[in-house]
Amino acid sequence: MNKKIFVLVAALFCVAMAGIFAQSSSENAEEQAIEQADNSKSFKYIAACLAVGFSCIAGGMAVGKIGAAAMGAMSENSELSGKALPFVGLAEGICLWGFLVALLIIILG
Repeated sequence: MNKKIFVLVAALFCVAMAGIFAQSSSENAEEQAIEQADNSKSFKYIAACLAVGFSCIAGGMAVGKIGAAAMGAMSENSELSGKALPFVGLAEGICLWGFLVALLIIILG
């Protein structure tokens, strides 16, 4: 339950920071265009941060549960190590996908 609250608070903090960056108080149209470009850059970095952060949190939770189950199964039958460990690698792949999405956001955004 505490993990869910922590993730919710982190997401709300990121949304609040995005709102702070989105405010513009200049009156000149040229300055507003420059600030809007800066705000779009900040949104790009916030989106990349969220992609990596959430995927790494999910990957860590998955590796923790799968790794514990795999170690328990291997303690009873050592022949299961070849069958159980690839699942841990699949769970770590979640983090890599989040990193790739963030990289695409930064490069193409």
